[in-house]
Amino acid sequence: MTQKTAKGIFWVGTLSSLILFLALTVDTHRQVAVLTNADKLSDEVVAGKKVFQKYNCNVCHTILGFGAYYAPDLTRVYDRRGEAYIRRVLEQPEVVLANSFRKMPQQNLSAQEVDRLAAFFAWVNEIDTNDWPPQDSKTRSANRLTANTGMTRGAALFKGTGCFECHTLEGVGREVGPALDGVGDRYDAAALERLIADPHSVNPSAVMPPYGEELSAADIQAIADFLSRQNGGVR
Repeated sequence: MTQKTAKGIFWVGTLSSLILFLALTVDTHRQVAVLTNADKLSDEVVAGKKVFQKYNCNVCHTILGFGAYYAPDLTRVYDRRGEAYIRRVLEQPEVVLANSFRKMPQQNLSAQEVDRLAAFFAWVNEIDTNDWPPQDSKTRSANRLTANTGMTRGAALFKGTGCFECHTLEGVGREVGPALDGVGDRYDAAALERLIADPHSVNPSAVMPPYGEELSAADIQAIADFLSRQNGGVR
């Protein structure tokens, strides 16, 4: 390859990449208002963002790709955990995360600050991020989760839905919520289905988010069947 050819490849590649980058940047900015639901950007949401910044939450958490990776990503936390759980963690992190290996400091947030953060997380949750972060994707299929794993469908859903984030089975998982060893002795399959779909219908003080809208009835039934019959965990 001659020097002239090499320079030609360099300039063509550089200029074409620059043009593509600028075009995509312009296109993204044109869609910002729609993708972010800018019409729902209320004063409370803006105030919640300021609270998020005031307490430097991004020092431990990531949101919309910005922040650290010590604590969970918060982009889809509203879907993943639900408002009741979010509020309890903000108000009593030392209680909710007492048995977690990751600790969150008690910030002594006011009731107003908690309300504003909840509103902020709810708004961020609705931003179209092209299915990012992938661990919170609602499009994950049970077939993909069970492929070549040897798991039952219910066990794969239990693992893939993130139940180990809060519960333990045979010592595996995190002790944020109750351990599920022997849960089939405490609840039958029908009660387990209600617990998964709407925890408050069985336990009014539950902080577990409802999965009735996130999971199909068939998925909930599969997880409940797994828990009722395989209390020893995923095998």
